[in-house]
Amino acid sequence: MHYKTLGRTGITVSEICLGTMTWGSQNPESEAHEQLDYALGQGINFIDTAELYPVTPLSAETQGRTEAYIGTWLKARRKRDDVVVATKVAGPGRPYIRGGSPMSPATMRIALDESLKRLQTDYVDLYQLHWPNRGHYHFRNAWTYDPSKQDRSTVPGELLTILETLGEFVRAGKVRAIGLSNDTAWGAMTMLSLAEKHGLPRIASIQNEYNFLYRAFDLDLAEVSHHEDIGLLAYSPLAAGLMTGKYLNGACPEGSRLSINGDLGGRYTEYQEGAVAAYAGLARTHGLDLAQMQLAFSLTRPFMTSVIIGATSMAQLKTNIGAKDVRLSAEVLKGIERLHRQFPAPI
Repeated sequence: MHYKTLGRTGITVSEICLGTMTWGSQNPESEAHEQLDYALGQGINFIDTAELYPVTPLSAETQGRTEAYIGTWLKARRKRDDVVVATKVAGPGRPYIRGGSPMSPATMRIALDESLKRLQTDYVDLYQLHWPNRGHYHFRNAWTYDPSKQDRSTVPGELLTILETLGEFVRAGKVRAIGLSNDTAWGAMTMLSLAEKHGLPRIASIQNEYNFLYRAFDLDLAEVSHHEDIGLLAYSPLAAGLMTGKYLNGACPEGSRLSINGDLGGRYTEYQEGAVAAYAGLARTHGLDLAQMQLAFSLTRPFMTSVIIGATSMAQLKTNIGAKDVRLSAEVLKGIERLHRQFPAPI
């Protein structure tokens, strides 16, 4: 396992991070603990979760259960100092999470304290804003995104207030570092500017989607990452399972995410099939597992701090972690770029 530094924090994280969003719905507590034990044994020291989780399906009844499972593992194994724990505060829109209200100092304080209680810890290593109050182009919103609707007179002040609240958490010792998720280059740069101007904590990372089918980070955010030391924590690195090939030709395995939510968060479209089939063909030609080819490619990106993997079975987990040992030839990398030109935005 290789390790990276989280922004400019000095915190060291494994280049593969254990994602947890199926724990509490598709995976019971015993399987969550089994995954944690195995991942730690493979050198993973980085765990990512959120107050929103689990997500398949999202529900008021299960919300927060994933953090609770991690908490019971931390208490039972006494491994708190051995792992870097990242969690997130939800943005607006979920009625069962604080009435769907936007992030504010009051709601953020409640969210953090509830997360700490579920996680059975006094602090989180990385506290992330799950999505911004002002809206964004992620979660398949790219096709309707219109930032001209944002109020230029209030948004910067709102960001400062949020950053001041995060600074309060850091001073209290409840949070070690802060990060963004589902945000933009403008959002990241504005938060950096505000932090520098007001002596507040600096954004250490940004957690956005990144896979063969969705490579928006390659552009402006890659430049931000390079100049500002804000690495990507890539979620959905297998495009919700599409990049395993298991849904090709209309297949829908029982118990899979597709069988539960129907469209893989808007990724299961008429445009993805040809792209996935082409990448699967490239992997076959070179004797590679498709999922491992995808993950190995993500690990080569210069802006990548950690790739967040998720699995509903131990077999999937072992395959995903095994990608750390896969090295892609120049011919494979050339094939990937050719397919990216052919299928630039299939989801």
